[in-house]
Amino acid sequence: MQRLVDLIVIIVIVLLGLSFAMLNKDVVQLNYYFGSVTTPLSLLLTVVLIVGAVLGVLSTIGIVVRQRAEIARLRRRTRMERKAISERSKLPVSTTT
Repeated sequence: MQRLVDLIVIIVIVLLGLSFAMLNKDVVQLNYYFGSVTTPLSLLLTVVLIVGAVLGVLSTIGIVVRQRAEIARLRRRTRMERKAISERSKLPVSTTT
């Protein structure tokens, strides 16, 4: 069932992409610092979308790595604290009267 839903979602996305490309088939000229290129508007927008998504992912990698390192450090600390508590519970309790 999940595969069927996935297939339907993929088909819908492809159809939306094709209709987007057909609606934006006008050719535009992109001028950049070292030259210019003439390309269909839909291709240019798709490339810009992909580049933006990649830059977004790259900008979050540092945060994710830092958080994973913090989680690992806290897990080690928790493990050491549990071990210390376990060893303390093995000590005899002295009662003075």
